[in-house]
Parts: sequence; C-alpha cells; structure tokens
Amino acid sequence: MIIRVYLGPLAITFLLVLFILSMQFLWKYVDDLMGKGLEWYVLAELLFYATASFVPLALPLGILLSSIMTLGGLGENSELTPMRSAGLHLFRILQPLIVLVLVLAAGSFYFSNNVLPIANLKFKSLL
Repeated sequence: MIIRVYLGPLAITFLLVLFILSMQFLWKYVDDLMGKGLEWYVLAELLFYATASFVPLALPLGILLSSIMTLGGLGENSELTPMRSAGLHLFRILQPLIVLVLVLAAGSFYFSNNVLPIANLKFKSLL
C-alpha cells in the first residue's frame, strides 16, 4: 500500500527536479548555443545528453522529497495509527519503501557507471 502512495510523488518530484536542472543548464548555455545556428534536433540531442547527467542529482532529491511527502501524508491522515495499533512496527511498515529505495539506488549506480560515461562523451562531442 505504501508503495502505491509513494510512486506518484516520486515520479512528480523526480521530473520536477530534472526539469529545474535542465532549465538551469539551458540558462547557462543559451548564449553559446543560439549563436551557432544549430538545428533544433541537435539542440534537443544536446539537452537529452545533458539531462542524463542530471539523473544522479535528481534521483536522491526526488526520493527524499517524496518520502517526506508520503510519510507526512500518512501521518496527517492518521493512516499510520491503525497500522501501529494493529501491532506493526514502523520498520515493518516502511520495509517495502526501503526495498524500493535500495532497488532505485542500485539502478542509479548502474546508470552512473554504464550509461552516464557514454552520455557525457556524446555531450562533450556535441558541445
């Protein structure tokens, strides 16, 4: 149950942080890119490769913010109280969330070690 409640805020916060970091990149490089007369698909490819380098930054922020939002919402709506009164310990309630975060961390590690170097190489060659 907690995973279903968690995945929505995780996707929203991850995409929001990724969007903010991408806009920061565009703001930084807009003068250099617009003066070269590049086609739109080259700019989109450049933004795609730059956004790939923002994933390791955005994922931990998304995990943290969505965890705070999810657990705060469960506490505010008094949904944790019946679970605790039914005899479930807090660790048992959070266990699916911890497993999901560990899987996301392993995926982020794989992404950072295997995909990100290729994306950075292509980004530097386009820039």
